[in-house]
Amino acid sequence: MNGDWRPHEITVEETGTPDLVGWLDDLGPDKLTTLLTERRGLVFRGFGVTPGSVGAVFDRLVPDRLAYVHGNSPRTRVGGNVYTSTEYPQQYTISMHNELSYAHRWPTRLAFYCEKAAERGGATPVVDGERWLASLDPQVREAFAGGVRYVQNLHDGFGFGKSWQDTFETADRGVVEDFLRESGAEWEWGPDGLRVVQLRPATTRHPVTGAEVWFNQADQWHPAGLGDETSAELYDILPPEEFPQYVTFADGTPVPDSHVEQIQERGLAAAVDVDWRDGDVLLIDNVLLAHGRRPFEGTRRVLVAMSGVPS
Repeated sequence: MNGDWRPHEITVEETGTPDLVGWLDDLGPDKLTTLLTERRGLVFRGFGVTPGSVGAVFDRLVPDRLAYVHGNSPRTRVGGNVYTSTEYPQQYTISMHNELSYAHRWPTRLAFYCEKAAERGGATPVVDGERWLASLDPQVREAFAGGVRYVQNLHDGFGFGKSWQDTFETADRGVVEDFLRESGAEWEWGPDGLRVVQLRPATTRHPVTGAEVWFNQADQWHPAGLGDETSAELYDILPPEEFPQYVTFADGTPVPDSHVEQIQERGLAAAVDVDWRDGDVLLIDNVLLAHGRRPFEGTRRVLVAMSGVPS
């Protein structure tokens, strides 16, 4: 991936029409998929997409939209499997990640819509997962060769982090167990909630290009990824295996803080910022590109929708 790479910007001048939905219909889903795979990310700019018209755009970009089941990020569903982007406090950077890379099944693409750009900051950085993988020291890549062990302790309505009901978008334990059984996870119900343990690979390959990419959220699930102050507070309150979410190497041995810091720093250093304008739409391949969020000031509203294999 070249150092001057950016997501491909599609404008009215390029399409020859302000009718984005009509242009996408003429292009067709197969050519859109090909274009997205080649470019990794697409920014649609200047089409005047509004909250009232974005649904039709999302219907073309992310058909068969997925619910955010088993998601670990705080967000609000606004309808039609469209969600607010993460509601993590605005003063913090959100490090690079592929959506639901810790799960047994993840969306193949994501579409973001900027309803209101922040007064300052708030860009969405994106990074090529192949470049991110190559940027890591050999000893870090080797350490993760066996995979990642993810641990979730989901409370029953009162506690740190998300409840199991919010995480799985249901209050039916049977539905949750069916989901976890299909995913190959281990789980255990306790008096205060649900504990889930999953083993996942640290990398994956794109089904079309074959590119091997860094594809896990070890750094986001590790206390060191939260910053020194928050990490210290957690360690003072709970043992690591009882944190709302925690991660180890596949064999259960701890992941060094230095590995986490390197993963986060190099992912962000290699990223390219998408600076939002009101009405922008960003479409990314969720395997080829990881994404994050820069801190911001003021009011920012970005919506996101996810899709599996396009119909």
